[in-house]
Amino acid sequence: MASHRNEKINGLIQREFSLIIIHKMKDTRIKDSNVSITRVKAAPDLKTATVYVSIFGDDSQKKVVLELLNNAKSFLRSSLGQVITVHSVPALIFEIDNSIEYGMHIESILKSLKDDKELKDQNEEDS
Repeated sequence: MASHRNEKINGLIQREFSLIIIHKMKDTRIKDSNVSITRVKAAPDLKTATVYVSIFGDDSQKKVVLELLNNAKSFLRSSLGQVITVHSVPALIFEIDNSIEYGMHIESILKSLKDDKELKDQNEEDS
């Protein structure tokens, strides 16, 4: 269970990373790929923080954006250090979060099932 302090830091890092990506990163491949920071999980000792990112696009686009984020770790960590007050800014680990895409996939399946049922019901009424 995360401590209240860690939860606050996780939220702060998530919010600030979103702003850094929008306002400070210059690489258009990141901005154009619709990157979202879905959550952050800082280690209890705050030495590392796993940043979960949702990247819309195909696997090759995701790979490129993840590589760009990894290459920009020192810039991102430095930018983060300018806006949060902790003893030391955690080392960053980026992970792709596919939960949004998965949710959209489930939603499309449910919509398809609903449409099929409505079509079947309509056909039964017409017979």
